[in-house]
Amino acid sequence: MKSTNKSLVLAGLLSVVTFQAFAQTPTPAPVPAAAPAPAAPENTLVPKISLYSEYEYRGISQTSEKPALQFNLDYTHTSGFYTGLFVSNINWLKDQKDLGLVKDSSPVEIDLFGGYKFEVVKDLTLDVGFLHYDYPGAKGIAKYPKPNTNEIYIGAAYSFFNVKYSYSTGGTFGVPISKGSTFIELNYSQEVIPKLTLNGQIAQQKYKGNFEGFDNDKAYTYSVYKFGATYDLGDGWAAGGYFKGTNAKEENYTYKGRDWSKNRLVAFVSKSF
Repeated sequence: MKSTNKSLVLAGLLSVVTFQAFAQTPTPAPVPAAAPAPAAPENTLVPKISLYSEYEYRGISQTSEKPALQFNLDYTHTSGFYTGLFVSNINWLKDQKDLGLVKDSSPVEIDLFGGYKFEVVKDLTLDVGFLHYDYPGAKGIAKYPKPNTNEIYIGAAYSFFNVKYSYSTGGTFGVPISKGSTFIELNYSQEVIPKLTLNGQIAQQKYKGNFEGFDNDKAYTYSVYKFGATYDLGDGWAAGGYFKGTNAKEENYTYKGRDWSKNRLVAFVSKSF
């Protein structure tokens, strides 16, 4: 009986010790859930400063082969709405004033734009908008309009390609009776290796209208092509270059000995903040 009692006592003590050991063992802390990915900001505002060896637009030099310092300010909203500002020094209006083709010139171009992008089907995005080109202080001579220009546009983007059609609602860059002039472009952009993107464009600037027997279409309409590359340097920096060419009539785009439509290389560096 004594042996039995001792066994019972030992069993009881062992139960108490075991219970206390379990009671003192800390409960493992729960594994924290993975933090959700941060949501894309509803509003995005991106300033950018660029330095170009030359400012050319639609294949035509705007700075008479001289460098250009440019500023972009782009705002986008997650709804698809966007708007922005572009500023650059120019020289073409000064050349025209020296030749008596405009009354007052402007050393700067200021563009204001806004539009809306939306996906119609998977991977196909449409873009509609308005673009105003402003040349502060510039005035045309008698019968010639100001160079200020307004365009509406529609575009579509799929994969590495996008196409865009722009329509002038009035005078186009100072050309008289040129309402309805258009610019249609096919663009290509693809990152071929990390940080290196190839770019290309085939387009046509078509002028409409007839002014005192002068056919704007025959004189000024031309095609343009571009191809080049952009390299992402990191921290908002980028650099690149491209070759641009046109089939514009040299005699109609040459001012003070400079052919604004001439084929040439263009280089740039930019910084986004």
